[in-house]
Amino acid sequence: MDGLGLRYEMEELIARQVHADRLHQLFRQSVSAVFGSFLAVLMLCWLCWERFDHTVIAWWIALLAASSLLRISMFIAYFRSSASERTPQRWERTYWVTLILSAGIWGSGALAVIPADDLLAQALVMLFCVGMSVSAVSCYSAYRYMTVVSISLVLFPCTIWLLFQPSSLQVGMGVAVVVFASFVFSATRNLSDALETAFRLTREIEHAHSVSTRAAQTDELTGLMNRRAFFEHAQQLYGHCKNNHLPLCAVMLDMDHFKHINDTYGHQVGDQVLRQMGVVISRSFRETDVYGRLGGEEFAVLLPDTSIEVAQNIAEELIQSIAGLMTGPVHRISASVGVASMIAEDHDLHSLMNNADKALYRAKARGRNQVAVSE
Repeated sequence: MDGLGLRYEMEELIARQVHADRLHQLFRQSVSAVFGSFLAVLMLCWLCWERFDHTVIAWWIALLAASSLLRISMFIAYFRSSASERTPQRWERTYWVTLILSAGIWGSGALAVIPADDLLAQALVMLFCVGMSVSAVSCYSAYRYMTVVSISLVLFPCTIWLLFQPSSLQVGMGVAVVVFASFVFSATRNLSDALETAFRLTREIEHAHSVSTRAAQTDELTGLMNRRAFFEHAQQLYGHCKNNHLPLCAVMLDMDHFKHINDTYGHQVGDQVLRQMGVVISRSFRETDVYGRLGGEEFAVLLPDTSIEVAQNIAEELIQSIAGLMTGPVHRISASVGVASMIAEDHDLHSLMNNADKALYRAKARGRNQVAVSE
């Protein structure tokens, strides 16, 4: 894949990650909104108990309680699901449905209880509606349109009703709420854009760090771990196998007559041979194995939970795979391999690697292109 394709693929990946981050932010921030909206209704009804119709109050509280329980069950299901299941495709539509239902019940209930001839009660209802709108900005800030829809459903039923009342004071309240809403809608756009930018920058920094870390640990020519990265991972694997009494085998590989290839055909051909070696090695071992290029034409592999007999068979198959390589003018490529198993006398990783290295030199002394096992 060319550089432009890789860049496009990475941008797509970051965009998906940002979308998932926004969804997670939405769920984390809006849990309190479920309880807050229900408590706000209870407090408003308590303050205006003598001014509201008690039957309407009962219906309002019952419907809002049902929608709140529905939203709570959604939150429980989301947080109990695995990280791989928390995708926008799975949860956004469900969230939209519960949000519209809850906000619609809140706004229509406020309109139903507002008395036509009590300015104080009207002012209290509008005060609570405005308070709910402000809380929506903080709860749904990651999704601008959710904020706008939530505010509209809560605020506008009573606001529109006020605008058509005969009293100039009522109309004035309605106009003030419309002006307030216009400023809030503008602020939601800026806040949503800022959050998305922050999420994107965070993901881009993480990606850049991952790329730089991988570059520092990867041999540029073969794509395998470099010497430093190999020994870091090998040390961890050695400690794990040692502590858990698991068998561990080391494989040391050195290409035969590689200097002759460089001297005869040039370093470009030699580099191509090493690249093919990297492909063969990466395809020959498991994800749990640790393998890398130690330098020059020398490679090393650690095989956890593997007996010496199995390791020897794997090494023999690797020799055959290498023998099948052909690079331009080079018609024959071979390698010598040494295999060693971790024993009680090995005090550290270097003891194991040294035993495999000794076996490697024995394979070379015997005529190369073969596997030797540590004695």
